[in-house]
Amino acid sequence: MPKGKPNKKYTPDFKIMVVERMQKEGMSHKEAEREYGLPHGRAAAWERIYLEEGADGLRIERRGRKSTGRPPKLKKEVEEDLIAEVQRLRAENDYLKKLNALVAERVRQEKKHK
Repeated sequence: MPKGKPNKKYTPDFKIMVVERMQKEGMSHKEAEREYGLPHGRAAAWERIYLEEGADGLRIERRGRKSTGRPPKLKKEVEEDLIAEVQRLRAENDYLKKLNALVAERVRQEKKHK
């Protein structure tokens, strides 16, 4: 059984009314929470949003996880540059592996002839 009260959705107009009444009457967060039956800290959070974003900030739904969505597509020229660089680096790796194998073979042959 979960603690506290179940999730309750407050209307944006209710939130605005609470914050504006707190400001107009000099009501503290605790007093507003007690009078309106709000959970601890809710009035302070609403007031912070109201002061930072205005009344419209209280109309935004903020519950739940944010959607990460798909990452933005790269510009075509950037994508082509990256593909070209990957191909160049793969070719360089292949070249260095072959060179390393040739050097190792030469060292092995020199040891064999000594």
